[in-house]
Amino acid sequence: MTDPLPACPECSSAYTYELGDLMVCPECAHEWSPAEAAAAADEAAAADVVRDANGKSLAEGDDVIVVKDLPVKGAPKPIKSGTKVRNIRLVAPDSRVGGHDIDCKVDGFGPMQLKSSLVRKA
Repeated sequence: MTDPLPACPECSSAYTYELGDLMVCPECAHEWSPAEAAAAADEAAAADVVRDANGKSLAEGDDVIVVKDLPVKGAPKPIKSGTKVRNIRLVAPDSRVGGHDIDCKVDGFGPMQLKSSLVRKA
């Protein structure tokens, strides 16, 4: 028995067929390469990885260190470079506002969001 052909990524039609190296949808006339589609899916999954200022990947619960002074609106002093932030939480890609992808609590400042490009893994 042969493997079933994938549905069309554009219109979800089940009536796809092979044409050489391509897959074709007869309903919407969309053509795609299964190899390129798989590579694009892998690339999208890799894009969701949050990396610090040095390029290391961050995970839930990691400790990070701030790499430069960060002014905080409404606070009399900035968060100093070298401040350690414990137990970070990563923000889902669809919930990120202004590039802030880390949710944390900074001692002396309270809960806030930080950009991963401004911290390094401890």
